[in-house]
Amino acid sequence: MKVSGTRALVESAILIAIGTMLSVIKIAELPYGGSVTVASMLPIVIISYRHGIGRGLVSGLIFGVIQQLLGLNTLSYVSTWQSILAVILLDYIVAFLVLGFGGVFRRAFKDQAPALVCGSLLVCLLRYACHVISGATVWAGLSIPTADALIYSFAYNATYMIPETVVLLIAAYYLGSTLDFRSDQPVRLARKEKSAVSVFGVLAGLILAAGVIFDVAAVFSKLQNAETGNWDIAGLHEVNWPLVICVTAAALTFFMILLWISKLVSKSNTKNIGIAGGAVSLAVGTLLIVFSRNQQQSTEYMLLKNLGETKEYIFIDIALYLGIIILVCGAVLILSCILNKNRSNETGKTTESASES
Repeated sequence: MKVSGTRALVESAILIAIGTMLSVIKIAELPYGGSVTVASMLPIVIISYRHGIGRGLVSGLIFGVIQQLLGLNTLSYVSTWQSILAVILLDYIVAFLVLGFGGVFRRAFKDQAPALVCGSLLVCLLRYACHVISGATVWAGLSIPTADALIYSFAYNATYMIPETVVLLIAAYYLGSTLDFRSDQPVRLARKEKSAVSVFGVLAGLILAAGVIFDVAAVFSKLQNAETGNWDIAGLHEVNWPLVICVTAAALTFFMILLWISKLVSKSNTKNIGIAGGAVSLAVGTLLIVFSRNQQQSTEYMLLKNLGETKEYIFIDIALYLGIIILVCGAVLILSCILNKNRSNETGKTTESASES
């Protein structure tokens, strides 16, 4: 692939802009720094894969400077110039500079998707190392306890880097399986016979990632005292464990169901796909209804409802109505697929009898 310098510069600028916009869209944000974004690092990885590590490193440097400008308020928590310099370098400049190594596996794999996935995993590990070092040195005594600062830094930074990595890997695999970044102009890859299988596989991965993100945000957000900034293991009793367990079980269940459907699709037709999708909708709707009804019957919910203070539990009511809608849609989908299948069979029999006569 030969791309002119001007075109490579324009593509890099556009991808950096896209990455910046994605970094503003935060799926989850921790109170003491760190967030889970919509695969905001992927555009820089694509630059490195498409135009080489050199341009990738430059793009990562520019991306890091932009992230620093967007997070200038972070510097207000440190006082000395050494700390300010360390935060700028470790949490921003170097942490995002390493994204330029995302294309290092381009020649190591024949297929594009595994190369992007491995490159994404590598840069996530490098960025995680930068944040761990920063947390164990600069932030020790501020948002992280001085005692055992390295252990706390490993744990705290993992709370957002693990979900961020999962989202990035899923997005990298999907785009790597969809678009050809090795050609002069990115084009859609030729569809394979099992393209539907990959769609259900990606959907299963997204559901599992959503479950992991929710669990991390729900549990680790309670482990840091909002007043002192110190980690407090006693905060575990404030976690809504029934909700966490329900979400985890649901995510794992849907993950297994979608993987099973992906195998079923490879041997079935479109009508069977619709029936399978309707079955999943029925399961999702039923679980949402059961969960929301159990929560509404809890003592705490009833007490707050009598006091007129159920704003914190509005998501329970939303889950109930959403479950009903999904359940009805799933039933309609299954019913329509069965009716269409019967009509097709009757039409086929009529055609055969007409041809025989």
